[in-house]
Amino acid sequence: MTRRPRLVLLAALVFLVLSAVFGAGAAGRLKSQGYDDPHSESSRAARVAAGRAGAAPNLVLVARVASGSVDGPAARGAGEALTARLAAEPDVSGVSSYWSRSAGAPQLRGRDGRAAMLVAHLDGEGERLAEHTRRLAGELGTRPGGAGSPLTVRVGGAAVVDAELQDVSESDLKRAEAVVLPGTLVLLVLVFGSVVAAALPLLIGVLAIAGTLLVLGLLGSVTDVSVFALNLTTALGLGLGIDYGLLVVSRFREELAAGHAPREAAVRTVRTAGHTIGFSAATVAAALATLLVFPPYFLRSFAYAGIAVVAIAAVSAVTVLPALLTLLGGRVNAWPVPWRRRVRSGSRSRLWEGLARFVVRRPLLAALPVIGLLMVLAAPFAHAGFATPDDRALPAGSSARQTGDLVREGFDPQGASALTVVLTGAVSPSERADYALRLSRLPQAARVVGPWGGFRQGLPEPAPGAASGPDTGPASRPGSGSGGVGAVGGGPERLSVVPLSDPRSSAAQRLVHDVRATPAPAGASVLVGGPSAVLVDAKATVGARLPLALYLISLTTFALLLGFTRSLLLPLKAIALNALSLAAVLGAMVWVFQSGHLRSLLGFTPGPLSTTMPVLLFCIVFGLSVDYEVFVLARIKEAHEAGEGNSASIVSGIARTGGIVTTAGALLAFTLLGFGTSRVSLLQFFGIGAGLGVLLDATLVRGVLVPALMRLAGAWNWWAPWPVTAARPASRPPPRPPPTAGRCPTRALLAAPPRPALP
Repeated sequence: MTRRPRLVLLAALVFLVLSAVFGAGAAGRLKSQGYDDPHSESSRAARVAAGRAGAAPNLVLVARVASGSVDGPAARGAGEALTARLAAEPDVSGVSSYWSRSAGAPQLRGRDGRAAMLVAHLDGEGERLAEHTRRLAGELGTRPGGAGSPLTVRVGGAAVVDAELQDVSESDLKRAEAVVLPGTLVLLVLVFGSVVAAALPLLIGVLAIAGTLLVLGLLGSVTDVSVFALNLTTALGLGLGIDYGLLVVSRFREELAAGHAPREAAVRTVRTAGHTIGFSAATVAAALATLLVFPPYFLRSFAYAGIAVVAIAAVSAVTVLPALLTLLGGRVNAWPVPWRRRVRSGSRSRLWEGLARFVVRRPLLAALPVIGLLMVLAAPFAHAGFATPDDRALPAGSSARQTGDLVREGFDPQGASALTVVLTGAVSPSERADYALRLSRLPQAARVVGPWGGFRQGLPEPAPGAASGPDTGPASRPGSGSGGVGAVGGGPERLSVVPLSDPRSSAAQRLVHDVRATPAPAGASVLVGGPSAVLVDAKATVGARLPLALYLISLTTFALLLGFTRSLLLPLKAIALNALSLAAVLGAMVWVFQSGHLRSLLGFTPGPLSTTMPVLLFCIVFGLSVDYEVFVLARIKEAHEAGEGNSASIVSGIARTGGIVTTAGALLAFTLLGFGTSRVSLLQFFGIGAGLGVLLDATLVRGVLVPALMRLAGAWNWWAPWPVTAARPASRPPPRPPPTAGRCPTRALLAAPPRPALP
C-alpha cells in the first residue's frame, strides 16, 4: 500500500463513487417490520387466514363528527360516500365500515357515538406499499367530502405505521447526520490540533458508510432488510471510522516524531496499530454476527449492516490510510490550530498515567465503588417487561399515532386485541360449536365470535343480526366477500377470542397459552395468532435462541482474545466485565424507557421494552466493549513483552491508550447519542443505550476495572496452557510463569501479590 499509494487512493475513489451511485437507492428496498419469527405459530396463522379468509386489515380510518351523532343523516351520507371511495381504490380489499350496513357494526362505532371506523387491507409491500399508503393518507386524512363535509378523518393502521416509521427514521437520520458530522469534525480538530489529521478518520467513516449502503441495497433486492439498519450503518460507520482512524493517525504521528521516514512510519503503524485493528474488527464482527441466530429479520438486518461496516472500516484503515499518510508525511499536521502541542514519540497521558498509578496501588479501593455503581444501575433490569412495537413508537403528532390513540380511547378495544384461532380440517357444526363454547369458558376470555355466532362464558349469544359482536375485520363475518369462511369441509375457519385485558398484559398472554392448550376438535388442527400471540411467540423465539447467542458470542470473543493476548485469564476477565457493564446499561434503559423517568425530555411513551432491542443492544455494546479492550491490552502487552513488570506494563499501557480510548469513546458516544434524539422510541433506545454503554466502558471499565483486576491477578495475567504458549511467535520470549505455579490456583489468586516498583 505504501509502495503504490496513488493507485490505492484511485481504487478507493472508484469504490466510493460506485457505492454512492448504486447504494443511493438502498432505502427504497428496505422495510420497517420484521419483529416476529416468520416460522412461529402466530405468523403461520396469519398466512393461513389471509390465504383463505382474506388478509387482516392494515388500514384504519377514524371518522369523527363535530356535532351530533354518526347515525345522523348527514354523517351517514358522508360515511357511505367515504366507504364507497375507499372500496374503489386500487389494491384495497376487505373494506368494512360502520356505514356499510343499515344496522351498523357495533364494534366500529365509538363509545360516545360521535366517531366511527372503517377498516380495510391495502395490498403490496416495501416502497410500493409505502407510496400508496402516503397517497391515501394525504387524500383521506382531511375532510374527504370537501370543506362542508361533517366528517374529519384520521388515517392509521399497520400500513401507515410502517410508512411513517420509514419517513420519520429517514428524516431523523438526515437531521442527525447534519449535526453529527460537523460536530465530530470539530471535536477531532480539538483532539488532533490539525484539520488535516482530523479529516482522515472521517474519511474512513464515509468509505464504510457508502460501502455498507451498497451492500444493503444488494441484500434488499434478494431478502428482507429493515430500514433501521441505515441508522446503525451511519452510527457504527462513523464510530468505527473514528476509532480506527484515531488509532492509526495517532500512531503514525508518534512514529514520525521518533524520526522515521513517512513510508517507514506508515509500515510500522500498520505492523502495530493495524494488528490491533484486525483483531478488534474480528471481535466486533463476531459479536454482531451472533444476531444471525435470531429469525426476525429486524435483528438479522443489523448483523448484515454491522459486519459490512466493520469489515470496510477495518480494511480502509489498513489500506487507504497508510497510502494517504505516506503521501502526506509531515503534512498530516498541516492547518494546525493555535493551541496545538507538539506530538512526542511514545507520548503518555499524564491524567491517565496518574489514575493508573493510583489504581495499581489501591486496586480494591478503586474497583469496588465502580462495581457497586454498575450493580445499582443494573438492578431495574430485574423488573423488565417486553412487548412488540406498535404505533406508540412514533411521535405523538404522527397520523398513525393519533389514530391509534383515538381507537384505544374511544372504541371498544376487543376487535383489535382479539386472538385469531384458525381451524383447519373437516369440522362438523356441533364440534366447532363445542370447541367455541370451551374457549369461551377460559378465565381470560371475554367472548368468542365466529362466522356462525358468538359465545360468552360457555353460553351462546343471541343470533347476530346485521353485525354480531367484535371481530378482527371483515373476514370474520359471513357475507363480507372474503371467501366463505363458514363452509364445512376442510377449509380453514376463523374464530376471534376476545381477551378481557390489554393484549400486551400478562393475562392476555396466559390466554394464548390456554387457547393453545385447549384440545382441538377431532381431525382438526389449530393455529393461534393475533397481537398477544405474536408477543408470546416473539418472547419465546428470543428466549429459545438467547442461550445459543450467549454461547457463540462468549466462545468467539474468548478464542479471538486468547489468540491476541496468549493469555487464559484476560479473555475471561474481558467477558465478565462486558457482562457487568451491559447489565448496567440494560438496567438504565428500563429505568428510562419502561419507568418513563425522562419522558418529558425525550418525548416518548413509557411502556415495556421491545422484544428485539435488548438483544440488539447487547450484541452491539458487547462488540464495542471488546473493541476498546483490544486497544488497551495491545499496549499493555507490548510493554510487558518489552520487559516491564506487571504493574509497570499496566501503567504504561493505560498512559499510552487512555487518552485515545476515551477520545474514541467520547466521539462514538456523541455519534450514538445524536441518533438518540430521534422521534422514534426504538431509535432513542438504541442511541442512548449504546452511547451510555460506550461511555461506561471507555471510562470506568477500561480506566479503573481493567487495571485493578490485572493488578490483582499479577503474573497470572500472562499464563496460558502449553498449546497456547507453544504457538507464541519465536521472536517474543514467553512470560515468566506465575510465582505460585504448582500451588492451589484458588489460593494463589487470593494471595496478595508483592508491591512492584513503579517507573
